[in-house]
Amino acid sequence: MNVRELDIVGLFVGESRVFGDERGFFREWYKSSDFETAGITFAAEQANLSISSRNVVRGLHYSLAPRGQAKVVTCVYGTLDDVIVDIRVGSPTFGSVVTVALGADQGTTVFLPAGVAHGFCVTSDTAALSYLLSSPYDAPHEFEINPLDPDVDVPWALGGEAILSEKDAAAPSLAQRRAAGELPHFS
Repeated sequence: MNVRELDIVGLFVGESRVFGDERGFFREWYKSSDFETAGITFAAEQANLSISSRNVVRGLHYSLAPRGQAKVVTCVYGTLDDVIVDIRVGSPTFGSVVTVALGADQGTTVFLPAGVAHGFCVTSDTAALSYLLSSPYDAPHEFEINPLDPDVDVPWALGGEAILSEKDAAAPSLAQRRAAGELPHFS
């Protein structure tokens, strides 16, 4: 797997070969030694799977877990745009937005450092995102920012109106979270 850093400090994309034939395809989407070679230490404590329909927007979610919460994500069915926003106060890339197009047959994996906000939108009829977490879900430490916050200005690749959960649609803006002291700090 080829692992390289993107435009947010600590955000990496891994690209691996896809082996396909008349039966379908096979790909490796996570290998700790490849990440370690790139200087990334990651130990999974929880794995999640999310299946969504076209134009569903999930996020922007982040964790203030005491140990932090890094993620490794990949699309395992369909296509989607994975969105990462640097919300770490003091980060040299604070406010930066990176979008990575993911497809089940493309061999792309994204490593998200602790403290960034994460979301995605589905660009195929149905898509599934699989992700590994470095710390388990802990409700009191989980937060969200409105994915349609005009100050964040995420370029969602929608083919219609965004489909949001009630919680995401009612989420505070990035400015509101910052004013409330509810953002992670860069270290």
